[in-house]
Formats: sequence, C-alpha cells, structure tokens
Amino acid sequence: MSSDAAASAANDASHDIVIIGGGHNGLVAAAYLAQAGRSVLVLERDDHVGGAAISAQAFAGIDARLSRYSYLVSLLPARIIEELGLDIGLVRRRFSSYTPDPRHPERGLLVDNADAAATRASFAAIGAEADADAWNAFYADTAAVARALFPTVLEPLPTRSEARRLVDDAVWKQIFERPLDEAISARFSDDLVRGVVATDGLIGTFTALDDASLDANRCFLYHVIGNGTGDWDVPIGGMGAVSGELERAARAAGARIVTGAEVTAVSPDGRVRYSFDGADHEVGGESLLVNVAPVVLQRLLGESTAELPAPGGAQVKVNLLLSRLPRLRDATVSAEAAFGGTFHINELYTQLGDAYEAAAGGGIPQPLPCEIYCHSLSDPSILSPELAASGAHTLTVFGLHVPHRLVTEENNDELRARLQDAVLASLNSVLAEPIEDVIMTDAEGRPCIETKTTLDIERAVNMPGGNIFHGPLSWPFLEDDDPRGTVAERWGVATAHPRILLCGSGARRGGAVSGIGGHNAAMAVLEDLHAR
Repeated sequence: MSSDAAASAANDASHDIVIIGGGHNGLVAAAYLAQAGRSVLVLERDDHVGGAAISAQAFAGIDARLSRYSYLVSLLPARIIEELGLDIGLVRRRFSSYTPDPRHPERGLLVDNADAAATRASFAAIGAEADADAWNAFYADTAAVARALFPTVLEPLPTRSEARRLVDDAVWKQIFERPLDEAISARFSDDLVRGVVATDGLIGTFTALDDASLDANRCFLYHVIGNGTGDWDVPIGGMGAVSGELERAARAAGARIVTGAEVTAVSPDGRVRYSFDGADHEVGGESLLVNVAPVVLQRLLGESTAELPAPGGAQVKVNLLLSRLPRLRDATVSAEAAFGGTFHINELYTQLGDAYEAAAGGGIPQPLPCEIYCHSLSDPSILSPELAASGAHTLTVFGLHVPHRLVTEENNDELRARLQDAVLASLNSVLAEPIEDVIMTDAEGRPCIETKTTLDIERAVNMPGGNIFHGPLSWPFLEDDDPRGTVAERWGVATAHPRILLCGSGARRGGAVSGIGGHNAAMAVLEDLHAR
C-alpha cells in the first residue's frame, strides 16, 4: 500500500471489521470477509504481513530466502486454498523421517513413504523388527482419527460426545483420555521407535509424556490430523509464498492492509487506537478480529492477565546455510534421504524424558533433542540458481525442551550462544564430520547460522514467551457442558467481549500455519450478521 493510501485508510472513521495483526490467520479472515462484501481494515505493526509465516534473507549477501520461524504445512485445509483461489504449491516428502540411533550412530531408522519393504528392513536393522507392524497399526489408527476429525475444524465445534462418536472407542481412550506415554509404551518396545512417535507430542510443548494434563496428547493430535492424513509438506517458495498469496487474495477482494500500524489499545465497544507514521489514530469496527495471543489482547484492553496461563514456548530455532549436506556415520543411508524428511537427533524415548527433567531443573539438556528440516532438497527455488547449482542447502533446526523460563532479558545473549553450541554438538554426535566444516560464510565472513531463543521470537513476531501456539492448545471440540449460546462460542473464537473475536492461534483449533482460526472467526462474523 502506498503512503497516501495507507494514510487514507488510517483516517477512516470506521469499518465493518478491523483485524489486529496481519499474520496468516488475519489475512485469511480478511480475504473471506472482503469476498463477502464487508469493509475490512487490517492493521499490522511490522513493515510486512505474514507474522511468523515469512521468508527472509537471513545472511548478508547470500541469496537464500529461508522460512525463518515456521517451516512446514500440514494443517492448512485444502478447502481454504480452494475457496480463496490461492496459488500455493506444496511438495509431499518421500521420506517421513530418519533417526540416527544414539546407541549405535552408525545405524538409524529411515521411514520411506514410497517403499514399505525398505522401511521394514530399516526397523530390523536397528533391532526393532517387532515394532514395524505396531508402527503401521498405530498410524492407521491416527489416520482414522484424522479422517474423522479434520473435516470438523472448519465447522462449528462439535461437543466431546459428538466427537467421540466419530472415533473408535479404544483409540479415543488412548489419545483423548489417558497420557500419551501409556499408548506409546504399550504399543512399542524399542526406545528409538518410542521416541520418534513421542516427538509429535512435544513440538513447542514443555511437558512430560505421562503428565495427567494431557498437554502432550493435544500437541500430538494436531501433528497427525492435518488434511486427514497428517502429512507435513514443504511450501514451494517458502512460507513467505504462502503469506504472499494470502495477502494477494485479501487485497484482491478489497481488504485494506496498513503496515507499520502498531495497535496500542482496544475497547469492548469496537474502538482501536494505533500509531502510524509518527501519529496516533483511532478507528472503529462493528467487529474486531484479534490475531494476537490472548494475553496480548488482555493488555490491549487494559485488563489483568493474572488468570491466563503463562504462554511460554519451549524451543530454540536455528537456521543454517551449508555448502553441502554433511556426511553421516550411517553409511547405508544417503544424506539426501536422511535429510529428505524430518531428521531426528538424540530423541530416544529415555533421552526425551531425561531432557525434560534437566530443563525442568533449570538446565540445558545434554544432549539436546533436535528435529531438522532441509527445505532446499524439496524446493531449491528458495536458493539462487548459482547457490542451488553449487550444492548448497538450508537446514532449519527445532530444539526441544528449551522452556521460556530459562531465558531472561539479562541472560538472553549468553543463553543463545549456549543453545547454539548445544544444537551443533547434538548434530555432530551423529555426523561423520563436524557440521562447522560445511557451514557457509556470509558476505562479511561470518558463519551462516542464526539462532532464535523464545525471547528473540517474542520480540520479532510478538508471540509472548515465544509460544508458537499463542498459549495452551485446546481439544478440537467443546466439553459437553461448555457454553454454546453465541455464534462465537460455537465457532471457538469467543472472548469476554461480544464484539471482539480471536482469529489467530489462540482460538480453539488454532496453532501452526493453518488459517483455521482466521476462517472460523470470519464465519462467526458472517453467521452473526446473517442471523440479525
């Protein structure tokens, strides 16, 4: 938007809908509402939209655009892509995962989606042949859950009883009623296989797998139900291409998007105060859609946050650019296959438990459990042709069990360095050569490695505590006695104020790059208007 157009938008007295935050969910909501003929204003504090779903040139003078904070796509429904006319390309990865065996680093488990026999042989190679059938049966169960529940995420929330009727009773009890540890321990015997399954319950969630809160279960559920398959795909062009298409669709439908507009206060009657271009402004909306964490909304309302759970994240994120893929200790697997899916490091089931205990005690886990993704193997378009031809590759690392409680304003720089060292040490424990030997240098001679603590993420994208879900995840259903008297409650986007709806990851069924929160807030607005 030009400066004149932005100023014009800033001076408008009111709109049908004002959306606070131009992350991907805000853009989804804007596109749907504008297509329905509503006047929509999106206010984004940064100089670009996309929030955490962006691509960036992270290293000086290096033509590589990395998905900086969010990496893969699973929960973005195909229905949203179709209804908004989005030109988004997603690549299905042949290899699901590779996990070097910390007990014997010269071997590992490679799960090949295209070759069931090779996968079974890989189970046998690590001494876990008996778990191959258990693996197939377990993921057949999660696939059935995905097919049953994922179609409900773009509809008003079912009740627990309604959701339960869609799922096999034994599977329901394992996933929705008992700690995840029980299902994993009962169905798998090998420490490594158990760990690979367990990690989906721990991404961005600091909890023990046997905790009665079932936090791990909810995290696990959202990692296995995406689009009815649970597959995690690589977005062509990076996450920035996804947000770019959403911005295009919103603007084409008539939504007005103002960047550089930082919201400073909202009121229950639909007024929004914000700063733009050095001046204070105020705008009103019949409805306010809030694409920020619930705790941030409370602050904007001037209300206490004491009753909200602390939204701390639990990860360290590291981006690297390599001159080539490193050699593995396991000579039976190519680096292209190993890094072609999710690369698990030091994630034995026992290691995950030890790491949780270490972090709960205030320390950095040693070794640090990590998950690695190589975007450029599936999509070299994020690299310049010269870089791609040279054999260069990106790696993005997600380190588990690094709770926000470990970081402070005072120790952030020191902790970042220590966490970066821990990530590199964890990597080196399974490589045949030091990872440092293949890290490229930027135009100023610095290693191409970027590490983000939870505090760094909070500062960059306004996620309190670096929490990638904006707070605790919720089940994709209402409890049978939950209130359902309003449209917003039925869609899972309600706040304490009728004119203010959550449209981001903090909504029920929010979290990850899904657009579900944005879609459901838009549907609640339109349904409410239709009912009037």
